[in-house]
Amino acid sequence: MASIPLLRHSFRPTATTFFHPKPSSTTPLSFSPIQTPLTTTTPLRNAAVLTRLFKNHSSSSPPATDRLISVAAYCLPFFNSLQYSRFLLSQYPNLSLLFEPIIPFLSLYRSIPYASFVAFFALYLGLVRNPNVNRYVRFNAMQAVTLDVLLVLPVLMQRIFSPGRVGLGFKVMVWSHNFIFLFAVLCFFYSAGSCVFGRTPYLPFVADAASRQI
Repeated sequence: MASIPLLRHSFRPTATTFFHPKPSSTTPLSFSPIQTPLTTTTPLRNAAVLTRLFKNHSSSSPPATDRLISVAAYCLPFFNSLQYSRFLLSQYPNLSLLFEPIIPFLSLYRSIPYASFVAFFALYLGLVRNPNVNRYVRFNAMQAVTLDVLLVLPVLMQRIFSPGRVGLGFKVMVWSHNFIFLFAVLCFFYSAGSCVFGRTPYLPFVADAASRQI
């Protein structure tokens, strides 16, 4: 019991004092204080890491020129998909009001001879196969080219089977045209919106084929 007063008067414990048992030859059990200094480097280090992550995230966003080129690339399949809108717009004429803002661009596009072929090879050779172009633009251009190729297949099928103007074949053609047109419109607005915000759009049935070509 004589060691307890001696321990009490030897030091005063603080908030950062810890006790470790230390064997002694005179007393059965005594304690030695270990001072651990409080450091403030951890919050500063965390702040530096967060700042570095924010800079890397902002720098990874594509520039405005790449976004604009990507949006323009998706105009090719969108303009070519308008040929499938005749049955839907004839059934619902008010829907044509939604496409009035793009009429000047569509008129310019159709005034150029072989505009579809020129735009197709311009995207494929000038962007997709150009290693100097950013991968973000190349991927979006390849998605637009792939979607444009898929839009040609229904026209070829229609010319081969020629369903006519009556019967079940004509109804199937009308339904397929409406579905293709709505699908192409949704793909255009989704892709264009994603490119405006600097995100990478992934179109169903198209993204996998496009990524393998990059």
